[in-house]
Amino acid sequence: MKIIVDAMGGDHAPQEIVRGALQANKAYGYEIVLVGREEEILAAAGGNLPAGVSVRNAREVVEICDDPATAFKKKKDSSLTVGLTMLRDGEGDAFVSAGSTGALLSGATLVTKRIRGVRRACMAPVIPTAVGSAVLCDCGANAECSVEYLTQFALLGSFYARSALGLEKPRVGLLNIGAEPSKGDTLRQETWKALQEMHEKGMLCFVGNVEPKAAMFGGADVIVADGFAGNVMLKTMEAVGSFVGKELKVMFKENPMTMLSALLVKGGLSRFKAKMDPNKVGGTAILGISKPVIKAHGSSNAEAICNAIRQAADTAAADIAGEMTKNIQLLQAENAE
Repeated sequence: MKIIVDAMGGDHAPQEIVRGALQANKAYGYEIVLVGREEEILAAAGGNLPAGVSVRNAREVVEICDDPATAFKKKKDSSLTVGLTMLRDGEGDAFVSAGSTGALLSGATLVTKRIRGVRRACMAPVIPTAVGSAVLCDCGANAECSVEYLTQFALLGSFYARSALGLEKPRVGLLNIGAEPSKGDTLRQETWKALQEMHEKGMLCFVGNVEPKAAMFGGADVIVADGFAGNVMLKTMEAVGSFVGKELKVMFKENPMTMLSALLVKGGLSRFKAKMDPNKVGGTAILGISKPVIKAHGSSNAEAICNAIRQAADTAAADIAGEMTKNIQLLQAENAE
């Protein structure tokens, strides 16, 4: 398995990116190609790279201030553009980047290309719930959506959940302000009808509308949303997790008795922290692209990059893009009848 890694993308590039890549190579034996400025990559690696890790030199870097829609075109020798071109040309099995989300989406769409029939690629992070995990799609790639986009997200997310969560029949829920079919705006109401029809045809398992609270308590395995609502939900979750963690820390430091209590529940607190830690997940899959592309968080540390590389390898090994192609063709055939 060969994974292409954008060594220059992210807040802590290239140091943390290189460290994470070396960890993944050592732990899993993946062949890794680090794309970026060779001298900086080698310096971050301590001067030498182990067997199985190589460098593809790329002199330019897509900065956060660059226009996401055109950055990869204007900077053709950037680590992002070169890496995605390598993926397109079959020089690797998957691509990982912690760089600009907008530029990565644009580049993946126009360089690596979408799966034929997919109208919009979507970002699908695996988020924690009270009973395990769920796939949220979309979480920010498409702020404005149509019924067709959302039904495709449901299908893409449903298949991804089978691989990422190991579920044979993932439950698909439509993020909404209420559980009843009549709730929400026209888009949500029309999407409910379309998803219900797909459910009746056996194309997916639609459980209806889910409110954010129900979703967090395990009401669905795949949460379908437009990018605006999905992003608000995701960032609210991250903020609440951070807030609760800080409040618990203050609470347990109040007096000797509460400090003793903290020792008694230390294991549970560690599990809670790990569950809410995005570094443990690694990255977000961009669904609908013809080959595996994983977006790591911009502030990813070495652990997050290592996990993103593992996630990319798992996605490539499961041939998720190939299976999604078949499912999209099935959806198109159904709609043509």
